[in-house]
Formats: sequence, C-alpha cells, structure tokens
Amino acid sequence: MNLDELRKQIDQIDDRLLELLNRRIEIVQKVGELKHKTKTAVYRPEREKAIIQRLVERNGGPLTEAAIEAIFLEIFAVSRNFEQPQRVAYLGPEGSFTHQAAENRFGAMSEYIPLHSIPAVFKAVHADRARFAVVPIENNTNGFVGETLDELAKSDLKIVAELYLPIHHSFVTKAQHLHQIKRIYSKDIAFNQCRNFLLEHELDAIEYVPVESTAKAARLAAEDSESAAICSHIAAKLYKVPVMFENIEDNHKNRTRFIILSDFENGPSGSDKTSILAKLSDKPGSLYEFLQSFHDAGINLKKIESRPASCEAEFDYWFYIDFEGHREDPHIKEVLQKHKDEIKYLGSYVQNV
Repeated sequence: MNLDELRKQIDQIDDRLLELLNRRIEIVQKVGELKHKTKTAVYRPEREKAIIQRLVERNGGPLTEAAIEAIFLEIFAVSRNFEQPQRVAYLGPEGSFTHQAAENRFGAMSEYIPLHSIPAVFKAVHADRARFAVVPIENNTNGFVGETLDELAKSDLKIVAELYLPIHHSFVTKAQHLHQIKRIYSKDIAFNQCRNFLLEHELDAIEYVPVESTAKAARLAAEDSESAAICSHIAAKLYKVPVMFENIEDNHKNRTRFIILSDFENGPSGSDKTSILAKLSDKPGSLYEFLQSFHDAGINLKKIESRPASCEAEFDYWFYIDFEGHREDPHIKEVLQKHKDEIKYLGSYVQNV
C-alpha cells in the first residue's frame, strides 16, 4: 500500500470523525438546554472523569491513557462552550503557568481573562465577570501560596477541580553568548527554583531583576538584548525570545497544583478529595482532638497546613486540610457535622494526581 492510499484512508476516517463530533455536539446542545432549565452546572468534572475511565478500560491501543485524556479533555472543553460560553479568570499575564493550566482544562475556545492578582481573580467570579477562577495553591518545591489560602478563607466560592502541572523553566535571551548578559528577569520563586543552574553557569554575580510573573520577564527580555529571562516555554514563544537552555529547574519533578473555583458543588465520583479550613479553640489538645475524629472515622488525611488568619483582629490560625472522600459520604458527613462550628467547607472534587 502506497502513501497516497494510506492518506486516503486517513481522510475517510477524518470525515467520519467530523460527522460523529458534530452529532456529539448536537446532543450536547440538548443537554445544555436541559441544564439551563434545571440550573445545573455545565462543568461536571466527575462526569468527565467517568467518561475517560470508561474509554481507557475499553481501549485496545495503540492510544495510551494520557493520549485519550488529552484528546477528550479538548472535546469536553469545546462541548462545554456549545452548552454555554465559558469565561475563565486566571492569574496572569498571558503566557503564565496559570494560563497554561487554565487552557489545559478549558481548551482553546473558552474566553480567558488574565488578572494581576489572586484577589482580583476571585473577585471576577464573585462579580459574575467570569464563570471560573484558576489560581495556584501549592508547589512541591516552594509550598503553599498564602494569598490563595487567605482568599479561600474569605470567599464563598467552591473548589470544583484541581490539576497538577509540571513546571519547566527555560532560559531565554536575544544575546548570542552568556557573557553578553547583564541582567536576568524572572519571578522570585523562579530564581529560587533554578539556583543550581545559575551557579553552574556563573550567572550568580550579575543583576537579578524580580518581576510579577515569568511571562512579564519574557516580555522584558524581548525588549532588552543585554538581558535574559527565566520563564515558561509558552511565554518565550509568545514574546518571540530565543530559548538558550530548556528545563533549567533544580527539581525536574517540580509541579504546581492549581485549583478551579466556581459557585456550584460536584456530585461524588468515587475518587474524590475534600478541602476544608478549620479554626480551632486556643487550648491544649484541640488540634489532636479534632484530627482524632478523622482517624476514628477512617478518613485518610492528605495534607494539613497552618496559616495565620489575616481577617482576624488577633493573631490566630486557620488549618487548611485535604482528605480523601466526598462530603456526602456518610462517614465524612458525620465528622463534618460534628465539627460544623469549627469548619469552613471549601469543596469536594475529583482527585487529580
């Protein structure tokens, strides 16, 4: 069989795929009409997870699980926009890692609103200027994003999904040689995450210029031929700055966890995580007694982090806690009810590891 014959087969399959995708969208539009009448949320991560899991189980190859997920997440994103146009606020600017995370879940067709701060992202959803908010909550090198925890404490928005994004930094510059570089732009966290690279290439003695984001760093490097930037590959491409070195981060398993927020709650998926904030009385043993309830109920705690309660007049703490399960699971429901006066519920959502 020659190349032209193989291409003809591919064209025939593509024609069939187009026909089936259009049929899928027609059904999705009917689903959207029903959801609009019943005021049901368009974005259902637990339903999307179930679809992908079913397809993975019946897959005969050669598609991998990752390939199936990548293809269908984009199909889901396009479908949601036919149900209802999706407007997504995220911590900008354009080309940031948060932008990349948002597009990972909401696809190319959604409308994206880059904002300059985490409080502004929350505010956009509260004010109905966006349907969803995407913000970073923790990094496995630098820990929790305190500003996100502070906003969760004040907000009524719920965490409806999470995703973990590998964070790879690039060293980009318009200079031809390292010795021509007089300054490096980046976000302070990125400098910390690439410390070994900077030392190894004897770049520790030149000026480091901290800026609000790695995307802004790329833009500044595009305008300054005696500079470089530590930024994402997508930002380098966006601002047309040549990449001199890829993957310069010290920890090549560097990942950031992002959360998606909105004003609805998910149903159980069978593989959920729940997040809460707990404010406990200031007395010996209060934290131990609180956590003992989870132990007695057989609830697996995934994370606990203390954070000063900035909204309080006195110096006090919230405890941010993640645990396995959904708030509607009977054993979890019982514990949450027992401590209802100490807990701010943040959301139950599909685990994404």
